[in-house]
Amino acid sequence: MRDAMPRTPNLPDLEGGYSLRPVSKAILPMVIEAYTEDPESARAALPWLKNDVDITRQLSDMLHDLEHLSNADRVHFWSIHDQENTFIGLIGLGDEMQLVHSHYNLGYWVRKGFRNRRIASNAVDAVLHWLESRDSVFRIEITVHPRNEAGLITAERICHRWNGQIIDEFIGIELNGKTVPHKIHVVDLPRM
Repeated sequence: MRDAMPRTPNLPDLEGGYSLRPVSKAILPMVIEAYTEDPESARAALPWLKNDVDITRQLSDMLHDLEHLSNADRVHFWSIHDQENTFIGLIGLGDEMQLVHSHYNLGYWVRKGFRNRRIASNAVDAVLHWLESRDSVFRIEITVHPRNEAGLITAERICHRWNGQIIDEFIGIELNGKTVPHKIHVVDLPRM
């Protein structure tokens, strides 16, 4: 049984002094700066962004919605920061699932200059440890575009660490009016 609708908590600091804080609208300028430096990877992590709509408005709306929905246990998103408060990226548990019995989908985005430092991997582990500590049963999905080789490797590593599984079939995900095939990975908590 799920515990009484918890708010998104602060999580323990990650190795290297990185912190995970519940997402708030206050980080909008930092998110826009990160988007501007690498829009391609931001769009890969946030594929629902539309090219023909003002990006500042879309990111502002996203942060507003994430902050609001996190109070109802529908989604839980954190911003990742270093010791100087530099915005490193986002990680979260969303509510856009592909499988019937899933509770959340897991996604993350790390800025270009901070990749390959195990930040995303450590953040994923912190989020999954928090979910596991809630003493409930959860199914978490990780969906990855089949051409995203780094994303596939990361999802496979998460599955290996958390006794997850890779679904053999591709799942068609609707993005901006097109159906795009994705690989889906599943982690069940608590681990067996």
